[in-house]
Amino acid sequence: MRAFLKYLYGFLLILWMAPALSQAMGEYEMPAWFKESFLDLREDVEEAAKAGRRLLLYFHQDGCPYCARLLRENFGDRTIAETTRKHFDVIALNLWGDREVTDLAGRTLSEKAFARALRVQFTPTLVFLDEKGEVALRLNGYLPPHQFAAALDYVARRLEKKQAFTDYLLTHAREAASGKLHEEPWLMPLPLDLSRREGKPLLVLFEQKVCAACDELHREGFKRPEVVELLQKFRIARLDIAAPDALTTPAGKKSTMRNWAREMKIVYTPTLAFFDGSGKEIFRVEGYLRPFHLASSLAYVASGAYREQPEFQRYLEARARERRARGEKVELLQ
Repeated sequence: MRAFLKYLYGFLLILWMAPALSQAMGEYEMPAWFKESFLDLREDVEEAAKAGRRLLLYFHQDGCPYCARLLRENFGDRTIAETTRKHFDVIALNLWGDREVTDLAGRTLSEKAFARALRVQFTPTLVFLDEKGEVALRLNGYLPPHQFAAALDYVARRLEKKQAFTDYLLTHAREAASGKLHEEPWLMPLPLDLSRREGKPLLVLFEQKVCAACDELHREGFKRPEVVELLQKFRIARLDIAAPDALTTPAGKKSTMRNWAREMKIVYTPTLAFFDGSGKEIFRVEGYLRPFHLASSLAYVASGAYREQPEFQRYLEARARERRARGEKVELLQ
């Protein structure tokens, strides 16, 4: 009897702790109002258009802490949830899933093959489609609630043909921030000539003065010993996306910081864009990230791993697995 009670107590304890454990691992259930779809995206776009809505594709993966944050903090906000339900049909797609998807060209492929075709490198990635199935806005990574709400409004109001999302964010997603650009000893001096070839890969930071995530990146991310060491492997330039300062792009074109940021379709600050020795963009990070993912992004490019492993998430998983095998504690959001 005592053994049975002990077993029962342990079983009930597991049931009680399961939600907390699941949340700690970055696992959350999808909202019940997400669309149940046969995954023929042509039909989904048409159905959404007939209802006066647009289609939103949400790419996720198990154990993704940023996906968990999106569901908990963004869609858990009543106003955001109501806005999303009113203006969008949301379909969740697993980055590594095997369900069959019929894309907008009529091809049938698995979820993971579809994600690969769209070059999805981060989760969450959100792709907003218009009434013709064309991309109205794409968010590659997590955005905090106030910026995500601005993205919903931007697409719901069909502004993508009238105004760059970068400009819309500047006036519709105000936040508490330092109001300054942070100087670092490793930043290239002005005026910027990004066309110079000096052996090291080029890292371009797209920032702005009113940017809480930029403040956090300089305050925490760039101060981690591992990150400090990795930064030495790059030439690093910083652009203010609102500034009129002249520059020469990696391709040798004369432009300004503001104009080039829009040409690069920067939708989030800070964005980290990496270029190889020939001036070709090879990788980009455009979403909220913590130091482990920052260091992993730097290592991915500095080591040349991007040449052998085009899927950053697989590289990220392998890196975390190797560190855990060495007995290191890997905190994805620390």
